[in-house]
Amino acid sequence: MRRFFLAALLLALLVGGIFLLQKYDIEGLGAVKLRPKTGTGSETAGSPAPPAAAGATIRIATFNIQMLGESKLAKPKVVHVLAQILRRFDVVAIQEVRAESQDIIPRLVDHVNADGARYDYVIGPRLGRSSSKEQYAYVFNQASLEADRDAIYTVEDTDDRLHREPLVAAFRARGPPAERAFTFTLVNIHVDPDETETELAALDDVLRAVQADGRGEDDIILLGDLNVDDRHLGELGMMPGIGWAISGIATNTRGTRTYDNIVYHAFATSERTGRAGVLDVMREFNLTMQETLSISDHLPVWIETSVYEGGEAGRIATRPRRPLP
Repeated sequence: MRRFFLAALLLALLVGGIFLLQKYDIEGLGAVKLRPKTGTGSETAGSPAPPAAAGATIRIATFNIQMLGESKLAKPKVVHVLAQILRRFDVVAIQEVRAESQDIIPRLVDHVNADGARYDYVIGPRLGRSSSKEQYAYVFNQASLEADRDAIYTVEDTDDRLHREPLVAAFRARGPPAERAFTFTLVNIHVDPDETETELAALDDVLRAVQADGRGEDDIILLGDLNVDDRHLGELGMMPGIGWAISGIATNTRGTRTYDNIVYHAFATSERTGRAGVLDVMREFNLTMQETLSISDHLPVWIETSVYEGGEAGRIATRPRRPLP
């Protein structure tokens, strides 16, 4: 009888364990957390990638999806347009994910993948000094990029100079041989509009710190909502050799301000093709101003790069590389 009881108990534990793994993702090492699986988005996070795309270029974008949360995902037309926007790019740095629920980005990626695409995501912790906290995220195409999941971290800000510390993620282009593929690191930032001077004075230090994090990467690209135009980048804009994608073009939906940009070191990131821009969502998807504002009060900003390190098919990546000045 005792043997029968023990066998039944073991069987129950086995069945329960299988059910748990089928229904939940286990997150964390120190403090284990369970996140309900919600479909394609969460199931493909970190999953085997599809065959590599054959393209010679990739597009890197940033998009402040204003107050991305439950209310926005409850609007079918908004979600439909957002999915189409994200599919235009190989990786998108997203700001203003505002929800206590952890399934907002996985659900959005579900919609992106509804046409058979294979996008994945990276999401950071909820950040902010007030009760209104935000998360950074990256959504990327697994056919053209792979993420180094050992090189994803939030920048440490011991002096509290930044309202929301940037989320760092490293990527490599798929298609070329690994030793020839373009590798780069993105630094996702949403500068507080009331603290632009203080934060921009810190971001040059952030770029140097990320390059010195031990990985030997010199292609450090900072992108996001800077809440200033390219003429007011402060100490960040005074770094020798620094460049930016957008100048003199409005990046807000109403067409009045330049808030969003992509900042890089012109010498290091020679993989740029010279193509960059702002996606005019209203014109591209034939929307009214009000419909466009329901998606976001910001527009996506993007740059194009080669998939090859150095921008040349025959160049082999080398380490170490020249540090930022």
